[in-house]
Amino acid sequence: MKKITMFYLTDCGYCAKAHMALEELMADNKLYQSLEITKIEENEQPSIADQYDYWAVPSFFVDGEKIFEAHIGMTYDDIKENVKKVLDYAIN
Repeated sequence: MKKITMFYLTDCGYCAKAHMALEELMADNKLYQSLEITKIEENEQPSIADQYDYWAVPSFFVDGEKIFEAHIGMTYDDIKENVKKVLDYAIN
């Protein structure tokens, strides 16, 4: 199975939405619960974050490939839709 890496910041509102979306999607689909998701707070682990190519958080990588990077103005529904795409990509 593919490995998901999520980069986030503790005080980021978009990241909070992504965490909430992950919880909801996992609760709704047991298949998602089998996925391995490593969550990295970039301020706590900058040496790991520096190895990945992204500008904004939350950002999701599957096996090292960037699948989703948030941008200003995204709604909760936008973020949830993209998080679902990450999960679906990792399963397939």
